[in-house]
Amino acid sequence: QVQLVESGGGLVQAGGSLRLSCAASGRSFSTMGWFRQAPGKERDIVAHISWNSGNTYYTDSVKGRFTVFRDNAKNMGYLQMNSLKPEDTAVYYCAAQRVVGGLYDNWGQGTQVTVSS
Repeated sequence: QVQLVESGGGLVQAGGSLRLSCAASGRSFSTMGWFRQAPGKERDIVAHISWNSGNTYYTDSVKGRFTVFRDNAKNMGYLQMNSLKPEDTAVYYCAAQRVVGGLYDNWGQGTQVTVSS
């Protein structure tokens, strides 16, 4: 199993920035994904990064504002969020995919991000 511990959430004004961190331990994995879930909404993918290649994916609503990166040596993943909007308010989760084509079946505990107007 992969254990994931998140940090970095909080309250920020619109236009501000936050950086979320995800510390991974345990088994190796192929991909770290970032997801978010707002009240009454389904959980949606925000971004993901291949742990080996660094290839990234972003959902359209965050392109140009969010950056996902990682430090392989430290087993740390990061989601840098800039130009935050109130609609970014959600609980954010990191998750690990063990193998390409597999499930995201290892999840962090979630961290609340609240963006005020």
